[in-house]
Amino acid sequence: MGLPAKRRTRTSKRDRASHFALKGTGTTPCPHCGATILPHRACSACGMYRGKKAVDVAKRTTRRAKRLKAVK
Repeated sequence: MGLPAKRRTRTSKRDRASHFALKGTGTTPCPHCGATILPHRACSACGMYRGKKAVDVAKRTTRRAKRLKAVK
């Protein structure tokens, strides 16, 4: 098994790891309602995806509220 021939200095270690930082999340505005959404996802505010209704938001929120009420 190979071993390092020389010690890696602080500077070279930091230079090597300079690209390890987390990148920001790329978001786009929903073309229908203007809410901020992740790309290639249905909008959580209006339920539209690529110009079509993908999710019934009203039905989903009432169902979630009913489920949370039952848990309490």
